[in-house]
Amino acid sequence: MRKRKNQSIKLMALGGVGENGKNMYLVEVDKDIFIIDAGLMFPENEMLGIDIVIPDISYLTENKERVKAVFLTHGHEDHIGALSYILRQMDIPVYGTRLTLALAKAMLKDQEFNEPCQLIEINSNSIIELDTVDVSFFKTNHSIPDSVGICIDTSEGSIVYTGDFKFDQAATPLYKPEIGKMANIGERGVLCLLSDSTEAERPGYTTSEAIVAKEMSNAFYNSHGRIIAACFASDINRIQHIFDAAKENGRKVAVVGKSLEKIYHIALDLGYLEVEDDLIIPISEIKEYQEQEIAVLMTGSQGEPIEALQKMAKQLHRQVNIQPGDTVLIAGSPLRGSELLLSKTVDMLFRAGAEVILGKRTTHVSAHGSQEELKFMINLMKPTFFIPVHGEYRMLKAHSMVAQECGLSLEQIYIPDRGEIIEIKEDKLNSSGKVPSGNILIDGIGVGDVGNIVLRDRKLLSQDGILIVVVTLTKQDKKIISGPEIISRGFVYVRESEKLMDDSTKLVRDIVERNTLKESFDWSSLKQDIRDELNRYLYEKTKRRPMILPIIMEV
Repeated sequence: MRKRKNQSIKLMALGGVGENGKNMYLVEVDKDIFIIDAGLMFPENEMLGIDIVIPDISYLTENKERVKAVFLTHGHEDHIGALSYILRQMDIPVYGTRLTLALAKAMLKDQEFNEPCQLIEINSNSIIELDTVDVSFFKTNHSIPDSVGICIDTSEGSIVYTGDFKFDQAATPLYKPEIGKMANIGERGVLCLLSDSTEAERPGYTTSEAIVAKEMSNAFYNSHGRIIAACFASDINRIQHIFDAAKENGRKVAVVGKSLEKIYHIALDLGYLEVEDDLIIPISEIKEYQEQEIAVLMTGSQGEPIEALQKMAKQLHRQVNIQPGDTVLIAGSPLRGSELLLSKTVDMLFRAGAEVILGKRTTHVSAHGSQEELKFMINLMKPTFFIPVHGEYRMLKAHSMVAQECGLSLEQIYIPDRGEIIEIKEDKLNSSGKVPSGNILIDGIGVGDVGNIVLRDRKLLSQDGILIVVVTLTKQDKKIISGPEIISRGFVYVRESEKLMDDSTKLVRDIVERNTLKESFDWSSLKQDIRDELNRYLYEKTKRRPMILPIIMEV
């Protein structure tokens, strides 16, 4: 614990509470701001055309001179994916473990951030001494190696952020958590614990990865054709299980998917994957082997496998397609909102002649701790105050009830809103205002230029289509010399709706002629009249409301 007295301690979540993904937390000690994780979220169904979603960092940009560092817990996209957008705004050091920084560098490159930046490697024994705080780390057990929790030491006690974690009693050395170090932190005194709530609704313990490894090997042994093993690109523990099962059962492995290949090579080069050289073959060579000698490890463009599996089932994948006799092993749970897509994909795979292993065997388990593991973390840390993070509100609420079972009172627990300033003052947790904390939508190279109005227009276009109305008038006497021409996209098939289009054209002509006879002719009024009257007429005839875009030209 630091000797210097800290006057003010504030905590904020810019993302990661009330939602899955987009994890970004701020610890503000005196005047210094420390960022813990900088994650993205993949778009929800209604975010049409959006590539990724990141937290609103306007509070950080407005106070950039006070931001001292970014600390990363591990290399998953929901914890490192927004890093480049912070570094575009401020030059600050980024601390992370070896694998985490390697994956962060690759993501910075993918997001076309090529500026020099301070990426500082740490390990679980590192101590970072800063002006107002000391920062230390402890290993946690997650689905990716080099995962750490973060301990920020203040004069009032430690602020501990767990990152993503579980406690697997059969974890291999690469994934073993430092339970002794966690207990020591708890003995020193934890002022506030921010803990992962992803599986807070699930009672008991998360199934051990040792069970997964055994079931995976059995699935390989019992399959007589090719095996297509689908997983998330960044789930390195699951990737290792697939390689191990292939080796045990005499199969060669072909790796398919750009993001998977990138992460696989990074992890292999750094020694976080154990794979014999002769186990891997190029996808172009799979026809040189018997079908029972082949396994294909695959994922999709954004690191998730479902859409790529659909292409394989439809025979549209450019490298490998499903054939009768294949076994598809889905070793990952779908992203939130894509459960229906997964269900349809499984149906397509069966239609294509494949056997699908999903759910009926334990070929995938959560990478997050269930209720008994969450209790263990709370009992190790013995915090004065507790803040559940990482998850939708119902998960945070379930985690708060778990904390109460561990003996914490309601006064010691605070479920935060996104952007809420939580101040630790006079032995209490108090809410002291809010900072901007909305979603910033990334579409192509545009950052934040797509808002609610654009999304509303996209939704309208996706539902009822668009009508473009083109009319050309003379400049002097405002007579129609060309048009009206109506172009329909996504509304009706023009050849089968000729009467509707002819009547609509006549209606527009009448509106234009009526408006041009007025003494005070107004372009905006003319366009609005076309929109209003045509909208009314089309709704009467079709019960649809297409977007109507009038274009009036003058020559």
